[in-house]
Amino acid sequence: MQSQAFYNATIASSEKLSTNHFHFLFPVTSSWPHTVPAVFADESSNVGTSLSCGYWSMREENNSLNSTDQTAIEHFIDHLWMERGLSDNTLNAYRTDLQGFSRWLSQNGGGVLLEVDRQQLLSYLASRVHEGARPRTTARLISSMKRFYQYWIREQRLDTDPSDKIEPPKLGRSLPQALTEAEVEALLMAPDTKDPLGIRDRAMLELMYATGVRVSELVSLKITEVNLRQGVLRTQGKGSKERLVPMGEEAANWLIRYQQEARSALLKGTVHEALFVTRRKEAMTRQAFWYLIKRYASAAGIRKPLSPHTIRHCFATHLLNHGADLRAVQMLLGHSDLSTTQIYTHVATERLKNLHAQHHPRG
Repeated sequence: MQSQAFYNATIASSEKLSTNHFHFLFPVTSSWPHTVPAVFADESSNVGTSLSCGYWSMREENNSLNSTDQTAIEHFIDHLWMERGLSDNTLNAYRTDLQGFSRWLSQNGGGVLLEVDRQQLLSYLASRVHEGARPRTTARLISSMKRFYQYWIREQRLDTDPSDKIEPPKLGRSLPQALTEAEVEALLMAPDTKDPLGIRDRAMLELMYATGVRVSELVSLKITEVNLRQGVLRTQGKGSKERLVPMGEEAANWLIRYQQEARSALLKGTVHEALFVTRRKEAMTRQAFWYLIKRYASAAGIRKPLSPHTIRHCFATHLLNHGADLRAVQMLLGHSDLSTTQIYTHVATERLKNLHAQHHPRG
């Protein structure tokens, strides 16, 4: 019934990634609605380590899963995809959580997902905690299980919900980590703009900091979704919600330079709808950009934990530090709930507290 894909990519890399090894095995049918993400290696990488992408797929078939569980999981994933319009990354997270439980069942006495009882589910959660799962991971697992079993109750395949009355751990809301403005400036200056890849990377960093878009939104931008004359871009966020975001003069200038000097040099005569492309004439990936951020942070002397989402945090925090209205920041970030944006006001408050403690004689 369902199509499957198995994807394994390993990148063996020396300086400038001179050696690449990829292995693909795709038994995929025409009804497969999702796409397998591209390999994240990029020619601009300058490393002396080996990286492994692991196992990535939108329809991953794992031999350790029984067919009953696999079918139940994919029915549920199809429901989420069609009815709720969830992103591929979110769908994969649900799939991974449910497949993990299915594997645990097969290794601990057997049974299938639609026949478990509450005690089995609690035992699985306890085993994950024993293995070192953090409270946030446990909360996500419980959420996945609850949504899965509630779906099958609505479909009248189950009479009782084994996840009922299982409460997730209470989570303290951690403050997002943001760089200082000086650190962001150093990060933006890190790419070598004498090279087409460096110009591309500088344009991506500038655009992300100027707009606060998510990394998935950044790498999925099409060239037709950027209006340099008006200085705005159109992006599709979570839940397929579109929004227009101003990009500012500096980011626009780097985009112009990228399109005039670098993009055509990377594509070498081929045509691609993606705005940001690699030397392999393919669209950039989240994984590639994550790796570039790490590399440029190291070059800039930034020792803080860093990810592409950190730049989004910087965008919001620096706007609020300079007096931006919270509602305006919410619209720019594409948050549906103001409470999600309000976390950044706590970051600004913490900064004021630190400044007071550092400089006030009674601090």
